[in-house]
Amino acid sequence: MYQLYYAPDNASLIVRMVLEELEAEYSTVLVDRSQQEQQSEAYRLLNPNGLIPVCVIDDQPIYETGAIVLALAERHRRLVPAINDSKRAVFFKWLFFISNTVHTDLRQMFYPEKYAADTAAAQAAHRALTLGRFDHSLGVLENHCREHAAPFVMGEVMSVIDIYLSVCLRWAQLYPKDAPCLDSLDAFPALRRICAAVAERDGTARACAAEGIAAPFFEKPRYAQPPEGSAT
Repeated sequence: MYQLYYAPDNASLIVRMVLEELEAEYSTVLVDRSQQEQQSEAYRLLNPNGLIPVCVIDDQPIYETGAIVLALAERHRRLVPAINDSKRAVFFKWLFFISNTVHTDLRQMFYPEKYAADTAAAQAAHRALTLGRFDHSLGVLENHCREHAAPFVMGEVMSVIDIYLSVCLRWAQLYPKDAPCLDSLDAFPALRRICAAVAERDGTARACAAEGIAAPFFEKPRYAQPPEGSAT
């Protein structure tokens, strides 16, 4: 059994969706952001960076969302190309692109005070620069998906990349609350198609229901109404 330390509609949602898609047995431990539990001494023993999620695998606390979902997919031999698959290197390219670039830029726009000087002008400039980079990244993904005209980033079969990307696109339409990064997915029809395909999965529905996330999950999403804890 895996143990997932989570907060509703945080990066842990990506891991929960993967666990559900894999039909893996797992338990959850709430990290209550309203009480700043991610900064507690106990939680920092699991992740010294004070970030969510952590997933305990073989009694080892694993953090970094991309690392967690890759480890789970590899273990279950699903949602990832096989080791002798010619698409495997391309899979790694897109997974790390989303983890290191798309997700990272979202975080910088959500928390500009952590990345820019403590002035409104500096943070606004940083946000504008990051938003431009984020739009470019989505354009790169959109062009790839249009060119290949497949239902998922890697082709006909869903991978952890599609789950990760769909959740990032959800957040981009919701946050920051006063000025979301995206108004809609209208400019990215290929990415919207991926979101629609991921939204239809039973594992997605189970994961979102557990965290108080109502449909539509990824296109024109609404804020979570979690049964416990806080998303922010």
